[in-house]
Amino acid sequence: MIALTLSILSSTMIFVAFKLFSKFKINTLHAIVVNYLVACCCGLLFQESSINIAEIAQHSWFPFALGLGVLFIIVFNLMALTTQRSGLSVVSVATKMSVVIPVVFGLIYYKESLGVFKFFGILLALAAVYLASIKTKDGLKIKASNFIFPVLVFLGSGIIDTSIKYLEGEYVAKNDVPIFSATIFASAAILGALLLSVHAVQGKFQFQFRNVLGGIALGIPNYFSIYFLVKALRSDILDSSGIFTVNNVAIVMFSTLLGILLFKEKLLPKNWIGIGLAILGILLIALAEW
Repeated sequence: MIALTLSILSSTMIFVAFKLFSKFKINTLHAIVVNYLVACCCGLLFQESSINIAEIAQHSWFPFALGLGVLFIIVFNLMALTTQRSGLSVVSVATKMSVVIPVVFGLIYYKESLGVFKFFGILLALAAVYLASIKTKDGLKIKASNFIFPVLVFLGSGIIDTSIKYLEGEYVAKNDVPIFSATIFASAAILGALLLSVHAVQGKFQFQFRNVLGGIALGIPNYFSIYFLVKALRSDILDSSGIFTVNNVAIVMFSTLLGILLFKEKLLPKNWIGIGLAILGILLIALAEW
């Protein structure tokens, strides 16, 4: 339970960092690249065993970690594009609703149980994500020409979570979790640096120290959100479908509450209903397991 709680809190801190980016006029892409570098350094720092760079490539999970790093950058750019075309609420819903993919994977591949409590808990959780994420009275409005982008965000986010679950269970040794995470972030950092290099050649890059500070503030909780999620998946408190559902819904719930406390956000009645459904959904999933 401690690992799951710390994963939720770390992910919530990511929300806070992103909210502060706009306040301090931090370039999100530049900070994201620094964030991946910082997260990679965290993984190297917390690796208990000695690290031999040459041996990292020999691990069976290495090519998958590289692929995940590439997917991180791709999904981030898709999220940015979706935000520009359809708004932040659409991105939030697409990202959190993607929990359906690892949940279904756990139920089918690992043959996890699906009792009445868990079934209704997951349904309430999905409803909670939608209601808590929509900050406008009119709901989601997506042009037909832009519909592909939230779909790709949904698929990409779901594939990332599912891949992390599969790899940590099938390939990653207990003591290799930090170096596994570091490799994912290193791959994303390298690709992001190449992207910034292209911008520099095009004359679109301007170094600003505040972007580095923003990347550091984002990178530390980003690393621990993945690290503790893997730890939670390896615990016996819930199966993977329960872990992913509780994790995603609790992040939405706490992020919404922090939005009120720290940023004076005004919530609509449906947002409060979403928070209530989130709590009820988490309780039902917990009852199903315990």
